[in-house]
Amino acid sequence: MRFKSFALALFFLLMTTVLAAQSSVQSPMQSPIQLPRIGPGINSDDRDNEQRAKLEKELAKNANRDRQAQLQRDTNNLLKLANELKQYVDKSNENTLSMDVVKKAEEIEKLAHSVKEKMKAN
Repeated sequence: MRFKSFALALFFLLMTTVLAAQSSVQSPMQSPIQLPRIGPGINSDDRDNEQRAKLEKELAKNANRDRQAQLQRDTNNLLKLANELKQYVDKSNENTLSMDVVKKAEEIEKLAHSVKEKMKAN
């Protein structure tokens, strides 16, 4: 009888070991949960956004600098053209108006319009 109880206990022990091994093989392992980083660390998206913002700011600054330089060139050219127009008008008299005066006035008008539009774009 002792042998039967020993055999029965051994049988139950083996069965529980086999069943435990099978259940661990059949259930897939869960992937670890990634917790958000807490603390002073900055993730790569924040760094990318910060770099993009800096780049956009620098590009806007360069564009404004270029626009200002172009406005200065255009206004200097306007002054030159206006002086030339004055000289043409001074050379003409009340009975003659040269085509050069009309062309110069049209050129001034186009350049002045261009300057005005660039200033509005600010």
